[in-house]
Amino acid sequence: MISSLRHTGPVQIFNAAIQALRQIVSPPFRRMLLRSVGLTLLILGLVWFGLTRLLNHYLASHSLSASWPILDTLAFFVAGAGLMVGLAFLIPPVSALVSGYYLDDAAELVEKTDYPEDPPGKPLSVGLSLLYGLRFAGLSLVINLFALLLFFIPGVNMAAFFIANGYLLGREYFEMAAARFRPMAEAEAMRLRNRATVFGAGLVAALLVAVPVLNLLTPLFGIALMVHVHKSVQRAELAAPQGTAAL
Repeated sequence: MISSLRHTGPVQIFNAAIQALRQIVSPPFRRMLLRSVGLTLLILGLVWFGLTRLLNHYLASHSLSASWPILDTLAFFVAGAGLMVGLAFLIPPVSALVSGYYLDDAAELVEKTDYPEDPPGKPLSVGLSLLYGLRFAGLSLVINLFALLLFFIPGVNMAAFFIANGYLLGREYFEMAAARFRPMAEAEAMRLRNRATVFGAGLVAALLVAVPVLNLLTPLFGIALMVHVHKSVQRAELAAPQGTAAL
C-alpha cells in the first residue's frame, strides 16, 4: 500500500523547513517578519511588565519587607529569574496568537512564490483567523503551563515540552494552512490521515521555539513550513491510487 508518508518523509520535512527559513528572511517577507517579531516582543513585554508590577505590589505589602529589606530585594531577583523561565514557556502561545494575525498574508506569499500554477487558497475571514489564533493560543498556554510544572523533573521536562508543542504546533499550523483550500472538517481529516508527517513537521517548529531569539521567528516559520507540508501531502494523496489509505 502506498501512503503519503512515502512522499512526505523526513527528507521532505527537512527540505520544507529549509525553504521556510529562507523565505521568512527574504525581502518579500522582511517587512512582515519585522512586524511579527515586534508584535511578539510587545506582547511579551506587556506580560513581563504586568507580572513584575504584581510581584512588586505583593512584596511591598508583605510584612517581611518592612523588617527585612534584604529579603525583599532577594525575593524580587529570584522571582525575576523565575519569570524569565516562565516567559520562555509563554513564547509558543504568544506566537500562536500572532500567527492568526499574519496567517493569510504569509500563506498567500508562499503560495504565489513556490506554487504559482496551483489554484490560490481562499483567505479566512478576519474573525475566523482571530478565532483560530485565540484557540491556538489558549491550547498552547494550557499545554505549556503543564510543561512548566514538569520543568524541574530531569528527563521528563524537555521531552514533555517537545512532544506537547510538536503535536500542537503541527496540528494547528497544518489545519490553518489546509483550511485555505477546504472546510475545517476536511482539513482536520487530512491531518489525521497524515498525522506522523504533521507531527514530524511540528517537532521542527518546536525545535525552533526552544532556541532563544530564533523562537521569535516561529509564527511566520510555522505558517510557511505548513504551507509546504500541506502542498506535499495534497499532491501525494492525489497521486495515490483511489482507496489507498494514508498512515
